[in-house]
Amino acid sequence: MKIPKSSGASTAGMLVATGAISIQFGAAFATRLFREVGPTGATALRIVFAAIALLSFNWRRGINISKLRARRKDVMVAVGFGIVLGTMNLTFYESISRIPLGVAVTIEFVGPLSVTIFGSRKASDLLWALLAGVGVFLLAGGSLFGHIHRLDIVGVLFALAAGLCWIGYILLNSASGKRFGGTTGLTIAMSAASVVILPFGLASAGLHLFNPGILLIGVTVALLSSAIPYSLEMHALKRITPRAFGILLSLDPVFAALAGLFILNQHLDIYEIVALVLVMTANAGSAYFDSQSEKTKVST
Repeated sequence: MKIPKSSGASTAGMLVATGAISIQFGAAFATRLFREVGPTGATALRIVFAAIALLSFNWRRGINISKLRARRKDVMVAVGFGIVLGTMNLTFYESISRIPLGVAVTIEFVGPLSVTIFGSRKASDLLWALLAGVGVFLLAGGSLFGHIHRLDIVGVLFALAAGLCWIGYILLNSASGKRFGGTTGLTIAMSAASVVILPFGLASAGLHLFNPGILLIGVTVALLSSAIPYSLEMHALKRITPRAFGILLSLDPVFAALAGLFILNQHLDIYEIVALVLVMTANAGSAYFDSQSEKTKVST
């Protein structure tokens, strides 16, 4: 997937937003897999087919294996990225199989929010992070407060684990993207994730993974939920800081809510509308001030 070379927060915002839309459509297909192969099997299909798609794309462009062997430190960063990536997907799927999606997203968002807060050196950064965090919390408020007394503690722990992995995902994605051109780093990462996750998927789902109908859904989920959005996010991280990227990731629950409205006919209440405004304001403000900062650096 070739991305224009134009830099800036606005381009990064469009890349992340497109990826978020893709992920939400992928999530709709992924839920069909849970009953057949479970969350672990669904994760394995998603990761493996995404790796195959990326390998096919990069193989045609020509991957020089001998050069990769000479770059062991860079490759190890990408492998570490892949292990974190696979673990993040697995823990999140395990979480949403036990607790409501809105609750899981709220808990998981602690990850990127932490990157934003701890990577901040300006008061305005904290403001955008706070607005995004409050917006995401309100967006999941109905699910959170409606289920607070009967949450599955294991599901909550899986969501927290996914949030911690999200921190590693942001940092290692950025590091891997700087070391490799295009999607080479992501291809290495996804291949490593496949090696780690596939045995668990086979142990959990067995031969059901090879059902033609299941495989077809798995391919769709892999493209929409992994190959496309992760490629876009890697390109976005080449244009902005991990801190700004953490704020942009708050678009994910926004598009989840909008998908629920337009696809599933799940109407938004006043709190959810306020939440959308807060998150979009945080993203617009962060993108604007990041672009102004870039202009200042160029002019000086």
